Amino acid sequence: MSQFPPCPKCQSEFVYSTGGPLLTCPECGHEWNPEETQVEDSGTEVKDANGNILVDGDTVIVLKNLPVKGYPQPIKAGTKVKNIRLTDGDHNIDYKITGFGAMALKSEFVKKG
Repeated sequence: MSQFPPCPKCQSEFVYSTGGPLLTCPECGHEWNPEETQVEDSGTEVKDANGNILVDGDTVIVLKNLPVKGYPQPIKAGTKVKNIRLTDGDHNIDYKITGFGAMALKSEFVKKG
């Protein structure tokens, strides 16, 4: 177990010290001072189908079958998606599902899980 807090950008647990006051995340490359950590606010709130506010790193559940262009099967309702990343735009959730790969999704089709 790491003695350091998780990365504020990607929630990775594999954080290490650079020798000074800064911590570094090997997964996303983010460097920060844990004593000066501030929540970065993009100015927009992303809400799920039930009105719950979503944040980076949340786990969500897909509410209905979603067809995927180029794949013979849809993403099934009830699929759990871990470690989402919020983005700006119409499809405001980026995620990765085993068997499908990286995709974008609208927040109105998920609920916080």
